[in-house]
Amino acid sequence: MILLIDVGNTEVKIGVTRGDKIEQKFRLSTDRNLSADAYYLLIHPFIKNEVVENVAIASVVPPVTKALKELFIKYYQIQPLVVGPGIKTGINVKTDYPKEVGADLICAVAGARTEPTPVLIVDLGTATKYIYMEKATIKGVIITPGVMISMRAMVSNTALLPEFDLEVPAKVLGTNTIACMQSGVTYGVAAQVDGLIERIQTEVGQSFKVIMTGGLSEIIKPLCRTQVERDEHLVLRGLYDILLKN
Repeated sequence: MILLIDVGNTEVKIGVTRGDKIEQKFRLSTDRNLSADAYYLLIHPFIKNEVVENVAIASVVPPVTKALKELFIKYYQIQPLVVGPGIKTGINVKTDYPKEVGADLICAVAGARTEPTPVLIVDLGTATKYIYMEKATIKGVIITPGVMISMRAMVSNTALLPEFDLEVPAKVLGTNTIACMQSGVTYGVAAQVDGLIERIQTEVGQSFKVIMTGGLSEIIKPLCRTQVERDEHLVLRGLYDILLKN
């Protein structure tokens, strides 16, 4: 069994694979203060009857990366592969400062590396990332505040707006405070996706395939007017691809 771990600012996504198919996936809340032992107690119940053969980690949270590396060395005698400098990815990065490109972006592109046409990846995570790629080459990226960031900012910075659940209201125009806020962070994000896709198409001068991933893609995708393909395992599959290259 191979563990594929995607560490984001909000969640740690863990995929289990025995080949090129993700057989199981579970999530933990990201906690920068947890020790290796504490993460072991959270992860072990999911895999206690399995033999872990290898581990690959893509992380944008260094303290959690450190804890996870210590965990697998201490409890499983495995040195995890951590996506970063010196690791073979098969991905070219045509940006001003390639070292600034996060491991999650690299893995997302690796997951779509074999696509024959240009691709725009829309990753709905803590931040929403739009990654434009051609022939396994990152040509440009857009980063915007994610859905949950927008929700928290709206509630914490306004005295009279209440906490609310992330649900899609029946109508775009709300008639009560909760529905108005829900519309803003669901239909609003979908409209942003549609609008940025149109602007990117104008800038690059060609059409492209759009792949949406991330925990909130299931909610946002049906609201988009642009044709979008959803792939919930894109980053983990890319991480597996990188592991095989190393």
